Amino acid sequence: MNLVPFVLHVLFVTIVHCAPRCEPADQALGRCQTQSAETAQCVTNHLNYCASYPNVLFPNLIGQLSRAEIETSAEYALISVLDNLLNGECTFDLKLLGCSILAPRCENNVLLKPCRYSCEALKRDCQHAFEMIKMAWPYFLDCDRFFVSEEEGCYDPVGKYSDTGLPDDLDEPTITLEFRHHDYMEMSTLLKQTASLCADISVLYSIGRSFEGKELYVIEFSNNPGQHGMFEPEFKYIANMHGNEALGREMLIYLAQYLCSEYLSGNQRVQTLINNTRIHLLPSMNPDGYEIASEEGPGYNGWTTGRSNIQGLDLNRNFPDLTTQFYRERRRRGSRIDHIPIPRSYWNGKVAPETRAVIKWLKKIPFVLSASIHGGDLVASYPFDLSRLPTEDKYFSPTPDEQMFKLLARTYADAHPVMSDTLTERCGGSFAEDGGIINGAQWYSFAGGMQDFNYLHTNCFEITLELSCDKYPGDEDLQPAWQENKEALLTYMEMVHRGIKGIVLDDRGRTIKGAQIKVRGIRHDIFSVANGEYWRLLPPGTYYVSAFAHGHTRVLKKIYLPVKMEGAGRVDFILRRLQPDIETEPLDDGMDEIDLIEHHERIEGRYEDEDEYSHEEKPWWWSFFANMGQSTPDWLLRTM
Repeated sequence: MNLVPFVLHVLFVTIVHCAPRCEPADQALGRCQTQSAETAQCVTNHLNYCASYPNVLFPNLIGQLSRAEIETSAEYALISVLDNLLNGECTFDLKLLGCSILAPRCENNVLLKPCRYSCEALKRDCQHAFEMIKMAWPYFLDCDRFFVSEEEGCYDPVGKYSDTGLPDDLDEPTITLEFRHHDYMEMSTLLKQTASLCADISVLYSIGRSFEGKELYVIEFSNNPGQHGMFEPEFKYIANMHGNEALGREMLIYLAQYLCSEYLSGNQRVQTLINNTRIHLLPSMNPDGYEIASEEGPGYNGWTTGRSNIQGLDLNRNFPDLTTQFYRERRRRGSRIDHIPIPRSYWNGKVAPETRAVIKWLKKIPFVLSASIHGGDLVASYPFDLSRLPTEDKYFSPTPDEQMFKLLARTYADAHPVMSDTLTERCGGSFAEDGGIINGAQWYSFAGGMQDFNYLHTNCFEITLELSCDKYPGDEDLQPAWQENKEALLTYMEMVHRGIKGIVLDDRGRTIKGAQIKVRGIRHDIFSVANGEYWRLLPPGTYYVSAFAHGHTRVLKKIYLPVKMEGAGRVDFILRRLQPDIETEPLDDGMDEIDLIEHHERIEGRYEDEDEYSHEEKPWWWSFFANMGQSTPDWLLRTM
């Protein structure tokens, strides 16, 4: 007998019927070999979280061999806690999609494969929910690896998508503004939907959490969302800093929806703005306070309930008081009165997590222009907010950039049909003689305000917009308020392109970070950022502008900005090195302060870093999987 064919036959049978057990690492990579359909048998489905059909097939599509193995897996654990992790958003559909992989549907002993288009559509609609909690999209929902095309034969496990990848009842993307107040969950959902609809030009992210754990969501618009673009200035609106001042919150929700829909519809003005600017909208800096104020609802005029955060801190008095230091140092020759460091003693006091989040945000993004939206009157106020005379509560206290700040405030007021009205018998009528604007300290003085902090600690210019005498107007007032503010909101954003911009290089063509940009006659310098770029807001006029960096020559240029100039003027600087191989020493940009902020956040356990997790520091949702031993889902951790 010839033994060679016999041995080969036995070996072949062994390979076919005794496929090796799939290792966990191979499972994660989708390399598991599943049982052939010819020998498979449908079994009754006893998986509680995947009970929408009667029969399943083992092994499943990631190689798990039994119900017991599935129920003890991290993949199944994720399915079971989705409601808690995502606050109910997309969770029903995500469970159906996940179960199509973990508990594959079986009919007549035939495996039914899930369609790729269904996975791709759901990922498009729901991936932002994972991004908001800084969780990676689950590997077993990889649309290319585990899902198949219609040509291969498949079914839609979600049951609402067609092969176009869109819901059956949706012909084209539309946005309808709902003129009513939105609670935290409704606001979050609208922002996520807007970011998803305009995914090519927008992204939703969180800068931190409130004291009660609510995400401080920011929606960004740019032609390259998530990335700083060269010569695309950074702009921000912040609203609802005082929780009971609700109008600004709604205005920014509507503005986000408007920017998205108008960009898609081809509005040239909106497209130009977004393609040349990076816009950040924070509709609610104080979501905890808003929830308290909303319990009394629209029309509430008590002026205090919900104003502060849940700790009882007024967020617009909670920023470092750098203005007092400015007044103390301004007459000393060579003293530093811009980019003033935060005193270490500040962190020994009670600093709200919302305030810390904004400070850290300001340090990470080189904002150029900003406005904080409030309620209680109708006026545009500008720095300083703190009187330069401690004994005077209402005293004109200008910054070195008085003319620019007045131009910014007037720009908004002039574009607002009521704020600029000369009638005195109206909301905001006491400011009518001044065109609807006022210096903050001349109105009333206070320390620890956000707009003073922006100006004295960063490159950013910020003003305050009071948009309604009623802090919490009724639903019926929202549409008229939107019509009054829409043009002003757009016009003010366009002001970020005023003044000059440029790049600072050394004589080898290398960019210089921290180069000092000085305007003669204005004792307030700004500094170039990481890519050597700078923006300097200036009103029309003639200026002498210089650039200087340590170890380099100073370069002085004369510039002229005409009244009708469109866009910022380009003024580049090339600084010659004084020594051939000297290293540039950039401005201390406060990274040590960011470390200090993160230290305080870790102590309170209220913040996790955006993208990186060490073995000691895991995201807040890791506790759901902490007891799984070696089966913990490291594949859910986002990597750089």
